[in-house]
Amino acid sequence: MSIKVIVQSIAIGLLIFSCEPKTHDSESTSTTDDWPQIDAFHITMAEAFHPLKDSGNVEPANRLITILADEADEWARAPLPEKVNNDEMKARLQKLKTDLRALANEVNKGAPVDLVGTTLYSIDEQFHEIMEVWHVESVKRPRGENH
Repeated sequence: MSIKVIVQSIAIGLLIFSCEPKTHDSESTSTTDDWPQIDAFHITMAEAFHPLKDSGNVEPANRLITILADEADEWARAPLPEKVNNDEMKARLQKLKTDLRALANEVNKGAPVDLVGTTLYSIDEQFHEIMEVWHVESVKRPRGENH
C-alpha cells in the first residue's frame, strides 16, 4: 500500500469521524445556560465564601457582600426558567436576597467576624439548596421537553 493511499484513508476516516453527530450530557439535561443568574451569583459567592471556608479569611466576604446582595436582588427579580418557576423557588430566592441584604447592612456597620462567617455559611447552604433543586428539576425535565 502506498503512502498516498494511507494518508487518504486516514483523511477520510478523520472526516467521517468529525462529521458524526455528537451527543453530550448537556443535550439530555438543562445547564445553567438556561438560568444565567445562577452562574453569575455562583462566581461571586465562591470568591466570597471559599476564603472563609478554606482559611477563615472573612475579608473577601466583607469586600464582596454588597455585590452579592445586589446579585441576589437581580436574581430574585429576573424571570425564572419554566422548570423552577414556582412559589417555592420564588420564596427561596426572596429569602436569599433578604438574608444577603441584612448581612450586607451588618458588614457595613462593622459586623464581627463570627457573625459574618456564621451567616455566610447559612447563605451558602441556601444557595446550594437552590442549585440542588435546579439540578433535580433539570434531570426530571430535560431541555426542550414540556411538562
